[in-house]
Amino acid sequence: MAHDDPFARARDWLAEAAAAGVPEPEGAALATASPDGRPSVRFVLVRGIDERGLRFFTNYASRKGRELDANPVAALALWWPSLQRQLRAEGPVERLALQESDAYFASRARGSRLGAWASRQGTVIPGREVLDDKLAELGERYGEDVPRPEYWGGYLLRPQAIEFWEGRANRLHDRIHYLREGEGWRCERLSP
Repeated sequence: MAHDDPFARARDWLAEAAAAGVPEPEGAALATASPDGRPSVRFVLVRGIDERGLRFFTNYASRKGRELDANPVAALALWWPSLQRQLRAEGPVERLALQESDAYFASRARGSRLGAWASRQGTVIPGREVLDDKLAELGERYGEDVPRPEYWGGYLLRPQAIEFWEGRANRLHDRIHYLREGEGWRCERLSP
């Protein structure tokens, strides 16, 4: 019915989506909530899956960053329509170690690194030229060596539940659900 290790299965599905040419196969909807329970959702890129969980990176001062600081639980869903597959994960979220954030930031294209400095994600700006001007200024200031801003870094979602959904005929989809039990997982099949 299922793989013993849901993280290995998740990595396999992500690799299969990439091999199938799915655009932005790492794109995932991330749902967070404010302390009073108001939900919000946006797309992020999953930048790694290992035995700990799923990683993504953002501006800590963004709405999602503030919500995760106040209410460190989230749900994440990856959807690959051409493969008729989706993966859902939910659980507590924590900031990654600074070394992991530094390493990932250094691997990004220079323009993306400068963009993290130029944008105060989610804040109101008077016009696009503010970003363009700031990007040009930062490019001159930093050259090729663009450091990671203190307000930017990674998060790790440590799933307590992971679901693998595959589309099937007659809407009788396969739903394999893993629930964290101690150091292992309980696996069950859900009705569609």
